[in-house]
Amino acid sequence: MKELGNLAIVCAQRPEVLMQVHDGVVAVYVGAGCKRTALHSAWDNDAEIRRIVHELNFGKYAQKSEN
Repeated sequence: MKELGNLAIVCAQRPEVLMQVHDGVVAVYVGAGCKRTALHSAWDNDAEIRRIVHELNFGKYAQKSEN
């Protein structure tokens, strides 16, 4: 459950990301419109939430640098 706070911090820093916690599930929506992607996990599954945080920071859904 401790990873849920880390996920909230990552999501709060990105305006194109929406995080919802409902009915025991955390869902993270990345992007908008038809290109929106949903990542989800049980709210207390630290390993899966850690994977989502990694994807948002370093993986497929990482912010692209504007250099």
